[in-house]
Amino acid sequence: MSVWNTIVGQQPVVDMLRGIAEGDPAHIAQSWLFCGPPGSGRSNVAIAFAAALECPRHGCGECEVCRAILERRHPDVQVMATDKVTIGIDEVRRLVEDSEETPHTSPWRVIIIEDVDRMLERTTNVLLKEVEEPAEHTIWMLCAPSPQDVLPTIRSRTRLVTLAVPQTKDVAAFIEKDCGVDERLALRCARLSEGHIGIARLYAKDDQALADRDELVVGVLNLRRVSDAVVLADTLLKNAKTQAETSVERSVEREKTEFRRINGLKDKDPIPSVLRSQWNAIGKKEDRTRRATRLVRDVLDRSLNSIASIYRDVAVIQNGAVDAVGIVNLENKRAVYDLSARIGREGAVDRMDRIALTRRRLRGNGNAQLDFEALLCSLIVFAPAS
Repeated sequence: MSVWNTIVGQQPVVDMLRGIAEGDPAHIAQSWLFCGPPGSGRSNVAIAFAAALECPRHGCGECEVCRAILERRHPDVQVMATDKVTIGIDEVRRLVEDSEETPHTSPWRVIIIEDVDRMLERTTNVLLKEVEEPAEHTIWMLCAPSPQDVLPTIRSRTRLVTLAVPQTKDVAAFIEKDCGVDERLALRCARLSEGHIGIARLYAKDDQALADRDELVVGVLNLRRVSDAVVLADTLLKNAKTQAETSVERSVEREKTEFRRINGLKDKDPIPSVLRSQWNAIGKKEDRTRRATRLVRDVLDRSLNSIASIYRDVAVIQNGAVDAVGIVNLENKRAVYDLSARIGREGAVDRMDRIALTRRRLRGNGNAQLDFEALLCSLIVFAPAS
């Protein structure tokens, strides 16, 4: 058992970080930037590294130190994860204050910030000085999709760790064990996720999310009229909202269950008056709305990836690379081959560009309904005139 056992498809990075953790503490960098595509496990690698640094046996995975860090309850390892659209400046200021404190029980105070790319520039500037000159016993670990998503001033003051896209077979093996599903479903979820561990896990556990993806891909492949595009865009948005609301409800229920567990309360025990304000703060309406907004964006972004996978497959077919890299949408193989013959290479590239444009519009707070209607209309392959 080791803290590195749950890291999927990143063996070179694991070997490097394990060696650093087992080396001379005086030579450990105190500011790190973990970069990799969505779903590659950036934050999980950072947490495992933190456990390896704090554990007396360098990440055994069995001691209380390792368990507490992996469960995100260790007093000296803070993980900032946001379910909002951006990370607030006040949250970062509190982290900076905490970073100056001496560790309670461990050699280091480790602060991990997931999705540092969600910080506005003025928020990042609050962090800059601490990353440049950390307190003596503090290590900062920042996570972002790529170095370009972080201000140059931050990049230049951190040690970069770059993660790869995990191989399908590695993701499938992890999903089969982690989710308790059969090998066939695990392989399908891994393939459709294109190496995104979180999405593969979602598909394995949530039949509706997988069905929504299937419906979207089939809908795009069958676009023939503008009315088809408008109906598909409406369905996509409704599915995204439903997925987001369901996810928020599940998250709130988990938080309530954890609150009761921490405070020694059984399921039907009344909430003591001294704890009632904290209890009522869980899942407040405005908080649910913020979470749902963020999750809708995530689902829509995932939908764009699913649409892009069609034209990725088209390009693979057109370039004769099927044997080398495979097809993502095997369930729709015949329709994808037909599409590849109808739109040509320029048509495939043009559609990928349109998907990228829609992604930029959504990130700029565009109208999702109109953006997807416009995109789907642009993907229509009209039947030739008779």
